Amino acid sequence: MDRDSVGRVERVPHGSEPNASGIDFSANINPKTPPSVQAVYESAFEDSKAYPSDTAPGYRLAASEYVDVEPGQIVPTPGGLAAVRLALSVTVGPGDTVLVPSPSFGEYAREVRLQGAEPEFVPHDELLETDPDSHALAIVCNPNNPTGEAADPDALRDFVERSQAGDTTVLVDEAFLGFSEKPTIAGTEGVIVARSLTKLFGLPGLRAGFAVAKGDLLERLDRARITWNIGVPAMQVGAQAMRASEFIQETRERVSRERGQMRARLESRFSVHESDAPFLLLEVDGSVTELLERAREREVILRDARTFRGLDSHVRVAVRRPSENRRLEEVLERV
Repeated sequence: MDRDSVGRVERVPHGSEPNASGIDFSANINPKTPPSVQAVYESAFEDSKAYPSDTAPGYRLAASEYVDVEPGQIVPTPGGLAAVRLALSVTVGPGDTVLVPSPSFGEYAREVRLQGAEPEFVPHDELLETDPDSHALAIVCNPNNPTGEAADPDALRDFVERSQAGDTTVLVDEAFLGFSEKPTIAGTEGVIVARSLTKLFGLPGLRAGFAVAKGDLLERLDRARITWNIGVPAMQVGAQAMRASEFIQETRERVSRERGQMRARLESRFSVHESDAPFLLLEVDGSVTELLERAREREVILRDARTFRGLDSHVRVAVRRPSENRRLEEVLERV
């Protein structure tokens, strides 16, 4: 991290209002958690009285099976954003430029600037067609947040090959990929993948995630990570969650089904972006502020998407339980 840049970098807004009165559609988090993870969390208490294993073999193994790579290619991190920061810390320095999708997750540009580098914003749906040469890093959000669409696998691999030829590392944030059947690019040369257990498993407070890399990138990530960087509860609960195959499949099916139904109903009122993720981006014809306030009066909390770079008339809504989604549809059809 570049000490001269820290004082110039602001924090960025996010969704989620855990103490709000109503149904929170502002954060893209699964409202369900895998069965048995609570018991695993409670049983981790005794093991937490000692330092966690610095190599986290059980967690690495579960993560490797989850994304189908070798255990040695896994670098545990306390959340997906920690994997993003770690990746930037070993690939980017002062004076570098980084290709950043827009609109997309606001933390990318912030983390780039914290390293003393400069984000070069590219429309999210044009990034894979951009020339990566002369950039230290290119960031791909797959599926993209807040728009929701997943990258074409062939186009992504072609972009990675062109990036390798120009000595540009590609960081692919797959925080929402687990909600879909789309293939991961984890284990590909020249790529760092960041994964999060926050979204799919409904455990944002656990702070568990990991990075995946090969070769020199892997060695640098593993050398640079903080010692004991993931705690015992996160390791044990995370391993249990990643092996909950029935839960994962049920979640994928529910989200796909519910997202389609929500889109069909909301299209009469809004322009709805195509999505492969557990959320929908809605373009509002009218006052976004008024829509947010009127929905809140009816105890439905939406994400103000105007905080994303380049959006000035949008809200984002998460896909939640069927009964909650019907309530959202009912409210948005009337406000």
